[in-house]
Amino acid sequence: MRRSPFPILLVLTLVGTAYAQDPATSSSKTKQKPEQHATHHTSPSNSAETLYRNPEFAFTYKMPYAWVDRTQQMQDESADPTKSKLLLGVFERPPEVAGDTVNSAVIITAESTSTYPGLKTAADYLGPLTELTTSKGFKPAGDPYEFSVGTTPLVRADFLKELGKLTMHQSSLVLLRKGFVVSVTFIAGSDDELDELIEKLSFGAPKS
Repeated sequence: MRRSPFPILLVLTLVGTAYAQDPATSSSKTKQKPEQHATHHTSPSNSAETLYRNPEFAFTYKMPYAWVDRTQQMQDESADPTKSKLLLGVFERPPEVAGDTVNSAVIITAESTSTYPGLKTAADYLGPLTELTTSKGFKPAGDPYEFSVGTTPLVRADFLKELGKLTMHQSSLVLLRKGFVVSVTFIAGSDDELDELIEKLSFGAPKS
């Protein structure tokens, strides 16, 4: 079971280069696709946040104020949507814009379990995920462990990457739902920032 999660590879490449990238050399030649079956609207409880709602996998995410939504631009037109989907890709600043801080991000993907022969549990997905993440210069920050968002059980893997005086923190939360591996990856400049981003995620009961 060595297939790599391609949407995660995409975001690791984007976030990893945005820290020191020259905006003049960045490429914006990406085609847009219609947004998948999900909705975005302003949260009535907090006008500064935009709520992403995904009815297919029964979860919502409150996007921080002024973050950049690049979900459409990051779509891979060659991908089979029955096998792999990029559900959400949002960044604290545009990935092509260089900065002197870690560019925090939230990436949510879904991949068919059928593409991973032998995958039985969400924990099985952490093998290829860890292999890919470490290949991009990250180091595991401890062993994977069980983690809950509300009453929904997931598995969690944490990673660190040194960037000179900065440290990039990554956490990936994974669960199996409706024949897909749903993976939520958070990138931030500190553990506290990660916690704040994770708190904006919520799951409901999936429809049968």
